[in-house]
Amino acid sequence: MKIKHGMILAAGLGKRMLPLTLKKPKPLLSVGKKNLLERALTILINHGVEEICINTHHLSKQIEEYVSTFKSKAKIKISKEEHLLLDTGGGVKEATKKFKANPFFIINPDTLWNEYYFKEINILEKMYSKNKKPCLLLVKKDLSFDKSFKGDFNLRDGLVLKEKKNSFIFTGLQIISRKDLEFINKKVFSMNEVWNKLIKERNLYGLESHQEFYHLNTLEIYKKICILNSTD
Repeated sequence: MKIKHGMILAAGLGKRMLPLTLKKPKPLLSVGKKNLLERALTILINHGVEEICINTHHLSKQIEEYVSTFKSKAKIKISKEEHLLLDTGGGVKEATKKFKANPFFIINPDTLWNEYYFKEINILEKMYSKNKKPCLLLVKKDLSFDKSFKGDFNLRDGLVLKEKKNSFIFTGLQIISRKDLEFINKKVFSMNEVWNKLIKERNLYGLESHQEFYHLNTLEIYKKICILNSTD
């Protein structure tokens, strides 16, 4: 099974990256030779994704202009959240309407995606194909460059759990389908609501990533990551 659809979350306000995001949306900030959006697009397209939707809000015109000049075999569309931010879950549900029953990737461009993730994306796709259940790519806190993360989940026998103490961080990459979102009827909601239900039902799977995790969480972390990846 080859997943042909993907969604990029790019509607955030980028408040923790001020003042850089006053005039430029966070997905267009560069690390090395590439901006964050290009890295997310590249990893999806190189995997074989043929249709991608990007949700936008803050300085959305800049993202639209960038996408219009981005050369790619994939069809790239924009889902505008002009007047109302829909949060992560609401944004996904709105943007993926045309994906119908097809499973799709969701990727957060705040993570520094690179070619080292290709093997893990393939394994994650095989996990989804086997179980037909949503899958998250997780990483142990020890591998995070930013040591402020407290942990989102635990991982046991391939199943994702939430406990009092959690050792894994969500990398920002997952596979899901629209049927897993349909139980929520409101327009604005977080993916956490979806995950909580799936975890309760033991229907959320996870794969452990072994890549060092670079997530552009704050301006300070961004500057440090830029120094480390100046030639990438």
